[in-house]
Amino acid sequence: MTNTVTPQPQAVGPQFSLSKMLHARDRTFAAIDRIAEQIHPGMTEQQAKALAKTTLDAMGMDRIWHGIIIRFGSSTLKTFRQKNDPENVLREDDIFFIDLGVVWDGHEGDSGASFVVGDDAQMQACAHAAQALWQQVSDWWQQTGCAGTALYDYAAEQAAAMGWQLNLDVKGHRVSDFPHAIYQAGDLGDFAACPDTGLWILEIQIRHPTLPYGAFYEDLLVRQTQG
Repeated sequence: MTNTVTPQPQAVGPQFSLSKMLHARDRTFAAIDRIAEQIHPGMTEQQAKALAKTTLDAMGMDRIWHGIIIRFGSSTLKTFRQKNDPENVLREDDIFFIDLGVVWDGHEGDSGASFVVGDDAQMQACAHAAQALWQQVSDWWQQTGCAGTALYDYAAEQAAAMGWQLNLDVKGHRVSDFPHAIYQAGDLGDFAACPDTGLWILEIQIRHPTLPYGAFYEDLLVRQTQG
């Protein structure tokens, strides 16, 4: 009988490098910005995903490690696992987000951000709030060293205080040198220990309290002293 060993949830592979994780994070955000610049009203979600793939290929990615997610308008309320509507069209005044999981130099980048076309002030406030809440929760992690579970309790409280609703079905996850999935770490929001630097993605998805749209922002948790 062969004994099996379950990897530790914060284990890394032999090629892991924090500097390469930061590079992967930065390249993924750069790709998001390039893609966002090309998205315009009248485009469908499927067209946006196609241009995203073309952009990533041109930037020299190793591979995609999770499917390209681009949501327009009311679809910004959907979670990662919900199917997109390929024919959903971006309107003149609208909100959208981009979520990319890309491998660069053997390490996993996973970044997401929201954008607004047009002049809708509430949509602009929503997009800004998602990123601001992410930063507030990241700062709380750095100050307290709290567990992942406590991070999302804090995120929900702060979202409500800001006038938004946090989607607690979106709870963050592990990343590492590719592939992180072998570590079976579960969601950040269910992790009962303090997440190590450079290994976890903090995801924030909020929605407007009454209108049918939301915003998304995600980034790598990294202690400021390490970049």
